[in-house]
Amino acid sequence: MPYALCPMPYALCTMTTIHPARITKVLPDSIAAEIGFESGDAIVAINGTRPRDLIDYQFLCADEVLELEVLDATGKTHSLEIEKDYDQDLGLEFETALFDGLIQCNNRCPFCFIDQQPPGKRTSLYFKDDDYRLSFLYGSYLTLTNLPEKEWQRIEQMRLSPLYVSVHATEPEVRIRLLKNPRAGQILQQLKWFQKRRLQIHAQVVVCPGINDGEHLEQTLKDLASFHTGEVPTVASVAVVPVGLTRFRPQEDELTPVTKEKAKEVISQVQILSRQFRQKFASSVAWLADEWFLIAGEELPSESEYEEYPQIDNGVGSIQLFIKQFATIAAELLPPKVYPQRKLTWVVGNAVEKAFKPILKRLNSVEGLEVNMRALCSDYWGQDITVTGLLTGHDLLLNLQGQDLGEGILLPNVMLKHGELVFLDDMSIEELACKLETKILPISGVEDLITTSIVPVVLLIF
Repeated sequence: MPYALCPMPYALCTMTTIHPARITKVLPDSIAAEIGFESGDAIVAINGTRPRDLIDYQFLCADEVLELEVLDATGKTHSLEIEKDYDQDLGLEFETALFDGLIQCNNRCPFCFIDQQPPGKRTSLYFKDDDYRLSFLYGSYLTLTNLPEKEWQRIEQMRLSPLYVSVHATEPEVRIRLLKNPRAGQILQQLKWFQKRRLQIHAQVVVCPGINDGEHLEQTLKDLASFHTGEVPTVASVAVVPVGLTRFRPQEDELTPVTKEKAKEVISQVQILSRQFRQKFASSVAWLADEWFLIAGEELPSESEYEEYPQIDNGVGSIQLFIKQFATIAAELLPPKVYPQRKLTWVVGNAVEKAFKPILKRLNSVEGLEVNMRALCSDYWGQDITVTGLLTGHDLLLNLQGQDLGEGILLPNVMLKHGELVFLDDMSIEELACKLETKILPISGVEDLITTSIVPVVLLIF
């Protein structure tokens, strides 16, 4: 979760209603395709049990013999029996991973991204989840403050590990101040609960200057590192992330932006502690998100310092990994020349401009290929330094309208809502393409960047 845009909090969902699991895709050549499942059908029960989420579904479907109650798209109920190999997948995808609704959160974290957005956008932008199931399935962060006892029991019984936890501070009074929730002070007891059951977490610490930095940050990292012991360390890793603020945040939030000086201070502090942890645990345990170095204007750590990239989704080492992957894949896929000649515009956040210049140079070394990188800050959010994932349609329109963009825009899909072609400001790719009078070419990683750059746009859909 780059640039510290908080776990998504709200009010506790009672989850009393379990809805049928609506199917959105049937994989070809799968068991489900052979039986005749179609998009729009729904799973009501498996062996007499109604699955409340994707976790239940996967657990129940592991058996060799399945008795399914199915609701088809016309509303008719069917019963069928399936015999298969143990753990063999049926080949179904669903419209949601949760069939009984989100567990929402009653925290009021001042740095929560949900509360730093303008009103009037699509409803889903204001959903704040604090759901351990999404944490287990997808690595989203939760605070542990909104779990009823029965959910703690389910985590233990189903061995749902690792989970991803927004800790922020281990001192009770500091964490309560940050989350605005008296239950937030129980974090150390909760970590001991995980430790006793040999379950793991990955932790996140969003640093808010003047609140949980300095001696509080040191105490938090030392406390978390104390759980990095044994064959199965309770705290597997820690990401230290700078708080990200937008111009829409509440004026009374008591937060201050991370300055260049503060970034340098935190880098020095965490690197000293990480060296101590390496001597004791043979692991750094705690890592700094890439944004710290970008804000401070300092060089990124070498790729080797990130170990197995345990916090890659928090922007820890993501730039170095991208550069490493590009070098490897470019050696295989980039041709010496392309024909006909091509000209494209690659849009990124200005936070990565310097780091990505070698990639740009390598792309433009291909004869006949011209890629112009446009590194933008976000006028929409009011940020001077912006990570790519926070750029909006407004920002692209403001900076690119009326310019020669070549055959199209190479658009990292981290700017888009997951699974949809819509920016964070509700503008669609189709709308932006129309206003800029150019093609928009979404790319999902290094290989996409390379292949989309060298394949003629006429063959691409958008």
